[in-house]
Amino acid sequence: MAALSTDPAAPEVTALPHRADVLAMVAGAALLSCTSIFVVLAQVGPAVSAFYRMLFGGVALLGWVVVTGRWRPIGRRDVLLALLPALGLAGDLLLWHRSILWVGPGVATLLTNFQVFLLALVGVVAYRERLAPAFWPGMVLALAGLWLLVGAHWSLFDAAHRLGVWFGLASCLAYTVYLLSFRRALSGRTALAPAQFLGLMSLLCAAALGAWCVIERESLALVTLRGWSSLLALGLLGQVVAWLLIVRSMPRLPASLVGLLLLLQPALAFVLDVALFGRPTVALDWCGLIVALAGILLGTWRPRRAA
Repeated sequence: MAALSTDPAAPEVTALPHRADVLAMVAGAALLSCTSIFVVLAQVGPAVSAFYRMLFGGVALLGWVVVTGRWRPIGRRDVLLALLPALGLAGDLLLWHRSILWVGPGVATLLTNFQVFLLALVGVVAYRERLAPAFWPGMVLALAGLWLLVGAHWSLFDAAHRLGVWFGLASCLAYTVYLLSFRRALSGRTALAPAQFLGLMSLLCAAALGAWCVIERESLALVTLRGWSSLLALGLLGQVVAWLLIVRSMPRLPASLVGLLLLLQPALAFVLDVALFGRPTVALDWCGLIVALAGILLGTWRPRRAA
């Protein structure tokens, strides 16, 4: 999952983007699009796949911080700051992974990306930010695309598929809590580097997910090579490599280009869902996907400001 910038104070890069930065952003978005595929391939419960994603990713991030010599002592304040984003992300992953298993990786990933509209509305209410000029038309367009994709077939879906759609939309709320609390913690309230704070938060999230597995009596044992390889790829590629690529390249690219490239995530997830898992797809579904992605991009797009 990836968030598009809705901050009106975010700087707009005016120089021509470097090819290496563009390729890094594309690679990061492509890896993120594969995370939902790994959830399906792992063939474990949604809470179990979420637990191992956070566990493997958190250990790898903290190990990378140690190897690069950026480790700082973790204090009680850092742990408290990481608790809310950890719980928010745990809720998001529980809902999103369940949605993936019930409606497929493509639609579930698209549904979660509707969080960009929630973030924008929270920015207006809590931070007095201005909405992008095309926010409301973009939201209407995105909702129209969503209706073409799932609403037009609603009567044909079984109960689990319908619930999976609602879980995908509900994951937006938890993901918004995660993004806002994570942003707040990194805005001068923690002395840890972003990678170390993300690693700490990931392990706290894994602890919450592990507790949920115990409550639901889901076994955390991985007994197949396919399960181990899929979850290792989910944690290392999706949680570590993808975000390192995105975080390194994002500040050097125009915000409009970043938004466009990050939309590769739900688009590729949908294509992979069709190609790998044979998702039944008609022309109306492809139209809905394109319209929804266009609406998300339009809703967060801002014209280049004068210097």
